[in-house]
This record gives sequence, structure tokens and C-alpha cells, in this order.
Amino acid sequence: MTTGFFWDEMCFWHAGGNYASTMPIGGLVQPLAAGGLPESPETKRRLKSLMDVTGLSRELDLRSAAPATREDLLRVHPAHYLDAFKELSDAGGGEIGHHAPFAKGGYEIAALSAGLTLAAIDAVTTGELENAYALSRPPGHHCTPDGPQGFCLMANIAIGIEAALAKGTAKRVAVLDWDVHHGNGTEAVFYDRDDVLTISLHQQGNYPATTGALTDRGAGKGEGYNINLPLHAGCGHTAYMHALNRVVMPALTAFKPDLIVVACGYDAGMTDPLARMQCTSQTFSEMTQAIMDTATTLCDGKLVLVHEGGYSETYVPFCGHAVIATLAGSAITAPDPLLSAFQYRQPAPAFDAFLRQSIDDMATHLSL
Repeated sequence: MTTGFFWDEMCFWHAGGNYASTMPIGGLVQPLAAGGLPESPETKRRLKSLMDVTGLSRELDLRSAAPATREDLLRVHPAHYLDAFKELSDAGGGEIGHHAPFAKGGYEIAALSAGLTLAAIDAVTTGELENAYALSRPPGHHCTPDGPQGFCLMANIAIGIEAALAKGTAKRVAVLDWDVHHGNGTEAVFYDRDDVLTISLHQQGNYPATTGALTDRGAGKGEGYNINLPLHAGCGHTAYMHALNRVVMPALTAFKPDLIVVACGYDAGMTDPLARMQCTSQTFSEMTQAIMDTATTLCDGKLVLVHEGGYSETYVPFCGHAVIATLAGSAITAPDPLLSAFQYRQPAPAFDAFLRQSIDDMATHLSL
């Protein structure tokens, strides 16, 4: 098995301006000691550093990639958005969407982030790699064609998928988004399409607060090809695995994709400051193995994971390491110092039963 890992130091240099958590500073909002948004480079840099220290990096095919070209970007984003983004980027940066600030050069770094995803998808769909992980930053799953938001400036996954469809290396693609926030941007790009299945597992009412309803199933040719599973706050390991087995796997099996892409956010982790879920590094590892097994059955193992959210500098590295080691079939581990404590704090049996029943009810509504 050959697993690619796509990353670039420049992606760690994306800057998000002066915020205190998700609020702009000013008035009664005091700047954070470290400064900036929760979407900082440290979660990603610490993940890559942990992989280097354990030796996992040496078992991967490490690559960078060229930035996505304007032709690549125009398959998803209209020219007026790209031009406005580039103009503000050249002028020193700013904010042109909701919670999506950037510094000078932000346009070029966002295009590079999209390029990493595009290259990972291309290498897998052409058979050059069996599977791959793209450490893309800034993230992309909240960015609609002309509406950057939620730290996302370009729709990385959609850009990569459209390039593969245009090249003919893929014809049917499934996107599983297990970031704790609704993948509204990816949903918006493919909402009226039947060649891309979009599935989002997210904390109900988190971000964006008004999207991600169970009843949003797609439109026109795309009706039935969008699945939202808004999960109750407090879901932990058992509920997430139940959601995969009860909803995700049956939907993927029915769709029969020739590529699966995972929007791999780690903000469902127990210590994340922007969510209230209770997943552990074991949860992410087991979800990865489950989706790998499904990809082997459905599409010759063609699987790409793309880094999205996750804002705990201490915990994301362990979750990410567990995922990438699983993806690569590696025996190298980075023992999670919090795992036993987090396993002890999983939902009580009665609450866990309620969470699983709510997933069953949603599956019934979705006719799965």
C-alpha cells in the first residue's frame, strides 16, 4: 500500500487577522494572548511534527503540489469572486466573507491549499497512489461558490473533484464530511447534481446554525444525493460508529462511487473549543478503517482524506496521527495520553441509547 501525504510549509503561513476566538477584537472583546483565529497553523504543524518524531512520515510518500490554476478554480468559483479575493489579497488582506479573514498573499496560499487537494485526488484516481491525505490549509468545506465563510476561502474538495471529473479519471464521487460543522459549501456546489453524493455528519445547530437540516436532500437531478445527519451535542464514539454503520455505509453502497473523499475535521474531538462532541483518537481511527474497508469493496480502495477543522492544539495531532497511520496500514503509534480518560467520560448508557435511537430515526426518515 502506498499512501500519499500532501503538504506545504506555505500553508502554515496563512494568517487570519485579529480575532478573539471567532469574534473580531474591539469594544469589550479583548485580543487573545496568542492572537488570531482558532484556525491557527499550530494544530497542523504539530500533527506534521508528531509524524516526523514517531517516524510515520518516513512511511509515507510526502509531496507538495502546484497551486490550483485559474482554470481549476473557475470550475467552482465565479470570476467576480476570484477577482475580488485577489484584489483584496494584493492590497494587504481583509475579510470578504463571514469569519473568513486573510492576510496579504491569502489568495495564493488558498490556491495552494486547493492544489494540494487536487493533486491528492489526481494521484489516487489515476492509480499512482492507493490513497492519500491532503493537509490543506486554509480549509474549504464551508466555502460556497461565491461565499467564503467559516475560515474557508476556496472549496478545496469541490475543486479537486471537478478537476477529476473534467479529466475523466472519476465519474461518480462520494464525499463524507465528518467535520463537526455542516459541510454547507460542498453541499452547495453539488446540490443539484447526481454524480456527486454529499454526506455530512455534524453537530446540530453549531455552524452554520441555519444549514444542515435532515430534510435538505438536494434539488432537481440531485434530489436524494445530499444527506445531512445533524447529531445531538454530546455524541461520542459509539454514536459516531453507529452513524457510519446505519447511514453512511448503506448510502455509499447504494451510490457505488469510484472515489470516496473524506472532509476530515477533528473538531468532534472531546477537547475542541468550537464543538461539544466526545470523539477520541480511537473514534477517528476506527472511522478511517471503516471507510477504507468500504472503499476497498466499492472502488478499489480509492480514498482521499482532506484536512478540514479541528482546533485543539494538544489533541488534534494525536487524532490526526491515528487517522494517517490507519490509512497507511502502519504499525507506528503515537500513544494518546488522554484516551483512557476520554473513554471513561463517554456518554452514559441511557444517553448513548438515546443518541443511537435518534440516528436510527433519521435513517428511517432517509429510507436507509
